[in-house]
Amino acid sequence: MQQQIKQIIFLLVLILFVACGDKQAKDVEKENISYFTNLEGEEIVLSTYKGSRIVVNYWATWCTPCLEEMPSLVHSQEILKNENYIFLFPTTDEIKKIKAFQKVKNYPLQFMHYSSTLDKLNIYALPATFIYNTKGEMVKRIDGVTAWDSEEIINLLKSIE
Repeated sequence: MQQQIKQIIFLLVLILFVACGDKQAKDVEKENISYFTNLEGEEIVLSTYKGSRIVVNYWATWCTPCLEEMPSLVHSQEILKNENYIFLFPTTDEIKKIKAFQKVKNYPLQFMHYSSTLDKLNIYALPATFIYNTKGEMVKRIDGVTAWDSEEIINLLKSIE
């Protein structure tokens, strides 16, 4: 009898664990859709770009590694301009701060504001980059500074459908 009770408790815990895991996965998907705005405050929905490949690079104005990789992201965007890629650059920084950064750096990048917390996307260090295929599925995540214009990364990005 005691063994059966243990098995029932184990099954209940397992069911709760799986159910919570599914909810968390759905919440992460929702985060990618609901909390982006452009610098004019208009909502941006990633599903708008379905049919294109998307690079979403989470960064911050105060993040030295993020700033180090930006020139290679600019170059990568230029290299891939005819490859059906959209590059998006969300940050949790205030829009006023993003605009000031953009004015100083003058990078031809689509900066945007992310109004939720990065931990909801399991981002605990910056930069963090999510790459989506044409179906809108995240197919690759790259954490940390990357040479985005390197032959290896360009070939990786070109290989994503």
